[in-house]
Amino acid sequence: MSLLDRIESVKQAALQELRAAQDLPSLERAKGAFLGGEGQFTALMKELGTLAKDVRPLAGKSINAAKQEMEAVVAEKRADLELRAALPKEPTDFTSPGRRRALGRLHPLTQVTDDIIKAFRRLGFAVADGPEIEDEYHCFDALNTPADHPARDAQDTFYVAAGGEPGPRGTKLPLLRTHTSSVQIRAMKSQPPPIRIIVPGRVYRRDNADATHNPTFHQIEGLYVDKGVTVGDLKGTVEAVFKELLGDDVKLRFRPHYFSYTEPSLEIDFTNALVKKLGKDWLEIAGCGMVHPQVFENVGYDPEVWSGWAFGFGIERIAMLRYGITDIRLFYENDVRFLKQF
Repeated sequence: MSLLDRIESVKQAALQELRAAQDLPSLERAKGAFLGGEGQFTALMKELGTLAKDVRPLAGKSINAAKQEMEAVVAEKRADLELRAALPKEPTDFTSPGRRRALGRLHPLTQVTDDIIKAFRRLGFAVADGPEIEDEYHCFDALNTPADHPARDAQDTFYVAAGGEPGPRGTKLPLLRTHTSSVQIRAMKSQPPPIRIIVPGRVYRRDNADATHNPTFHQIEGLYVDKGVTVGDLKGTVEAVFKELLGDDVKLRFRPHYFSYTEPSLEIDFTNALVKKLGKDWLEIAGCGMVHPQVFENVGYDPEVWSGWAFGFGIERIAMLRYGITDIRLFYENDVRFLKQF
């Protein structure tokens, strides 16, 4: 067999063994067997000096081409085996989050909202949601709010209309919801009792942006409807949640009040060490009451069978008390120096 034939034969054997390597050590062994100092292909290269001058250039060109082809296969196979060695031994979901710590942190209002939700979920409440652009029926009419109530005036509520101007009183215009109580109507109309929900979300009111008021803020609404629900259930639930949020030293008091959608209606004041630091004895924190029978009739519930309570309070107020913040506008300025403190 001529040298050229042996070059081709050794090359094919080398390529087959190199490509069959199952790991990096076996690849290195195959490379050494053919291209190493004592390898088969190296031995063929040493025979070039024994060839006639007219055959030597052709044989040298053939050896160089075969060597380059084998080295290319070695490089390609090594890259493939190194990649396989780096992969996990078991199946891995590469779309799952990595181990690197997430950048940034939760906004203080988000932190407080999450804590409120956790407190109510432990008591069996589900979280409900609804649209921020509402209609007058869900925001006012179904909640027993009279047509001449001041809350329905354009100076209190943001109405949405063509050209940006609200229409005359009595027209059924879309609006930015003034409270999350509109979701309680949607929830009751969509399912029969019993029902136990909380509704956190953004609300809008025409209010001067001072240290304690903002045109947009966050509220959480609670609703519990079942047979035999009493004011005692309301007071016990509210007290348990506020103690979890603001500390065991919290004391609550309930004062008679008026809301069109509850009867009786109550304001909730609370006190603890934080309130004392503000130089006050009590601080109003929420409104609540037993759901008005007319509201039950509006959603198709029989008020002779079902009873329930509802409450609502501002999430910003809880955050301000928890963190000792005196200006509500700080939550919305997105000053990183402020946000990094939480």
